[in-house]
Amino acid sequence: MIKSLYSRWINDWEKHLCFRSTDRVVRPFEWGLDYAERWPVAYRLPYGGEGPEKWLRELNRLAIEYSDEFYGYVPPSDFRLEGGFVRFQSPAPSPHPANNVVHGQWFPAEKHNGKAVIVLPHWNASQNQHGGLCQGLAKFGLSAVRLSLPYHDFRMPAELRRADYAMSSNIARTIDATRQAVIDIRATIDWLHQMGYHRIGICGTSIGSCYACLASAHDSRINVNVFNHCSTYVADVVWTGLSTIHVKQGLQDHLTLEQLRPLWNAISPVNFLDKLATHKDKRSIFIYTEYDTTFIPSLSQDIVREVQQRGIANKVVVLPCGHYTMGETPFKFMDGYHIINFLKRNL
Repeated sequence: MIKSLYSRWINDWEKHLCFRSTDRVVRPFEWGLDYAERWPVAYRLPYGGEGPEKWLRELNRLAIEYSDEFYGYVPPSDFRLEGGFVRFQSPAPSPHPANNVVHGQWFPAEKHNGKAVIVLPHWNASQNQHGGLCQGLAKFGLSAVRLSLPYHDFRMPAELRRADYAMSSNIARTIDATRQAVIDIRATIDWLHQMGYHRIGICGTSIGSCYACLASAHDSRINVNVFNHCSTYVADVVWTGLSTIHVKQGLQDHLTLEQLRPLWNAISPVNFLDKLATHKDKRSIFIYTEYDTTFIPSLSQDIVREVQQRGIANKVVVLPCGHYTMGETPFKFMDGYHIINFLKRNL
């Protein structure tokens, strides 16, 4: 009875926090073939009019088979640290100029000990969110760089009010934004190495957790992973999550979940766990919430089970809150404790 009352309270709180945003837009369904044609694996299968769904499904298969190529890049040479931000041109440019400048807010620890953490915010995070975590990391001796995600804050095109281009009913643009995020993370590691930081941690929250997993699977320089919210398939999160109802509405008249899943396979963490498992020295913590309405708990439990079956070194923490309430008192302090403690002990 007590648990039932508690879960009802958390769920009501979750709904309040989710739906206080009234600017969500149901965008039209698009295949986004113009984005897909720019991918490195597209030359292996030029579009021949076989139908966009079949072609994109095959491109996803190729992106997984040749993922080092798909998530590969030429390291930038224009890093600049100014006004507390590291900035550089994204090695995976999009058609939107504002989105192609990467911004990373820099929180150096008092003592340079060669350890740094890349912090990846959640979807639609504002410019200042996750700054408190970065300050906490720096206080405990871990320098941190808070990376602006594609199409977020500084990188948002003028026509947007939300980061819709990062995750939307445009199939290929969603993949393209994810690929750009992963490559921008890897380029940030290049900068950190230039600055003398060679023990690298990564902490991703929500969509940032997806990006973190993909980056870590493809970059051996990441030593410690914090997956703050975790799931298997991107399509399943969109289809079942409270915060992505408007994205599903743009998709459901054109695709079923069973059709969508292989169309986003190339950006789904579960498909790269075998690759992650080859990095035996990495340490990972998976944090999820008991009452999550966006990354529903069964999806988090699925990926934890997949991780453990592969023998990936891991710690699992389940918090007694939901997706949005994780960012509220007292849960944000519980979450912050687990994040900082794990990074401090393992980095």
